[in-house]
Amino acid sequence: MRNIKLIIEYDGSRYDGWVEAKNGSRVKNGAVSDKIVDVLKEMEQKDTELIGAIRTEAGVHAYRQVATFKTDSEKSPLEIKRYLNRYLPRDIAVLEASEADERFHPAFNAKGFTFEYRITVGDVPSVFERKYNYYCFKNPDVDRMKKAAAFFIGKHDFAGFSDNKRMKKSTVREITALDIYKSGNEISFTVSGDDFWPNMVRIMIALLIEIGTGEKEATVIPKIFETGDRSLAPEAIDSKGLFLTDVKYE
Repeated sequence: MRNIKLIIEYDGSRYDGWVEAKNGSRVKNGAVSDKIVDVLKEMEQKDTELIGAIRTEAGVHAYRQVATFKTDSEKSPLEIKRYLNRYLPRDIAVLEASEADERFHPAFNAKGFTFEYRITVGDVPSVFERKYNYYCFKNPDVDRMKKAAAFFIGKHDFAGFSDNKRMKKSTVREITALDIYKSGNEISFTVSGDDFWPNMVRIMIALLIEIGTGEKEATVIPKIFETGDRSLAPEAIDSKGLFLTDVKYE
């Protein structure tokens, strides 16, 4: 049995995330992984399990999601890639297909993940960027946000930065980098860490924007770490501006 590794890009706008939410799909198109599994089932002529590196939420996009499936097919990785891209919806694409070690697991072997969030500021929302950038009428202070971002670096208890109320595992996570760049009227946030809880990145970004606009002080971040009080942080920002950009392995 061969283990095939896929690098997948998708526009998550019309999907219920990488996998369907536990309480059922909220959109008629279901989950991204379901679409890929449907094509794999036709290719393999049997049920096939697809394992992803990380779950992305409804509306979140990916440049480099990693996934694997097992096959006894004689198709080459190139033939598998071409088959999938022929039958997948146009908003899902397999960028690479390759043979992986039979013990390789995209989630368990992952050492870190990187996400990027994009916002646009200005008087009039762009009609072209509206699907992939969050529009902010206020102009947050980038220097103020950069100083606040320093509080996130390192290992912390992120219980207060997740909307998962049934967390049973440790909520300690390590953020290795949080960079903020402004170019013209666009601000991008790049966040890297060992793992992320549901909505965690979007809550972090929402709070940084509130700090940048003067609605909150940066000192609220260590307070949330200490107390785990979810109410001290804002609601998760819109998912349309979030992209999974990389999954890191040794």
